[in-house]
Amino acid sequence: MEHIKLEPTKRSPGIDFDFASGIFSMSGESYPEDVNKFFGPLIGQLKGYLSAARGATIRFSFDLIYFNSTTAKVVMGLFEMLDEAAEAGNTVTITWFFAADDSNMEELGEEFSEDLEHASFEMVPKA
Repeated sequence: MEHIKLEPTKRSPGIDFDFASGIFSMSGESYPEDVNKFFGPLIGQLKGYLSAARGATIRFSFDLIYFNSTTAKVVMGLFEMLDEAAEAGNTVTITWFFAADDSNMEELGEEFSEDLEHASFEMVPKA
């Protein structure tokens, strides 16, 4: 699979999906006008990668400043996919970055992590 790198825009997050290294990230703000159009192809490729991964080391970082409720559903789906990949024998680490003074993003990270059973999760406050 080809490396996907999308620069952030005013309404959509920066995306860096490096399938060769197993390192993935999403950063910035996310409230695209058409969530399915923006995330659909990305999720499809990630799902294909994860379903074929065997014994892989996968790292996914979320460094979001703001996202809307439809993006929250996408993020929940990503957490589910990553947890399933960990259950299948891959080493999956999810890192949730948040501004040290942003209790809302901190709480959202904690809530998302509660459903994880197999993937590792780390919260990282930023100064």
